[in-house]
Amino acid sequence: MINGQRVIVVLPAYNAGRTLERTISEIPAGIVDDLLLVDDASGDDTLEVARRLEIPFVVHSINRGYGGNQKTCYREALNRGADIVVMLHPDYQYSPKLIGAMAWLAASGEFDVVLGSRILGKGALAGGMPVYKYISNRVLTALQNIFLGLKLSEYHTGYRTFTRKVLETLPLLECSDDFVFDNQILAQAAQFGFSIGEISCPTRYFAEASSINFNRSVVYGLGVLKTSAKFRLHRWGWRRYPLFEPHGRKLSAMESVA
Repeated sequence: MINGQRVIVVLPAYNAGRTLERTISEIPAGIVDDLLLVDDASGDDTLEVARRLEIPFVVHSINRGYGGNQKTCYREALNRGADIVVMLHPDYQYSPKLIGAMAWLAASGEFDVVLGSRILGKGALAGGMPVYKYISNRVLTALQNIFLGLKLSEYHTGYRTFTRKVLETLPLLECSDDFVFDNQILAQAAQFGFSIGEISCPTRYFAEASSINFNRSVVYGLGVLKTSAKFRLHRWGWRRYPLFEPHGRKLSAMESVA
């Protein structure tokens, strides 16, 4: 626990059998109260590795997508009594050693959302991020800072920490089940007035690390632009979107995993 708050690390997994143990081995001791892996119908030995490591897990019988996986992660973490939820990819792309720092920032009350930024510090290119992804990251981030009125170094990291209040308040069931979920949840956090902090996080790109291909990246980029446009139209009062409405569907209305 940190400041009397229960910390749970959620692991949205899809074919993470080759990297799961390495990821778990670097999680700092004495900080995390619980782990939870959500397997999105993997076709490899992810569940066998999880069983061997004695990691609690939930299994999707069909692939629900990256966003759908996160929805289950957060709903189950709240059900398990989490006050602080850290999402860590089990593909070893982000450093598990920073869990403590991210959780402390949230538990301190200074930030409601904490992001592990690949752009701050050493930078993503040093970690092997493809140049086209780096350029698109910078361009999309600049546009989003204008549309959302924030000053973040990046919106596209998969390393995130949320307080319980954030996950209970945001209408997350209005978000996509695809990769653009990552972007939508940050736009929602901005709309609902939650504070967002960042720390520098080294990143690793290697064969076993998950990464979307060029075509999926284009779809994601278009989804980011669409989300930003909806945010601004909603903020101006020109259009209303359930994605940004207090009465939008929340995790508490989510059906059981099957």
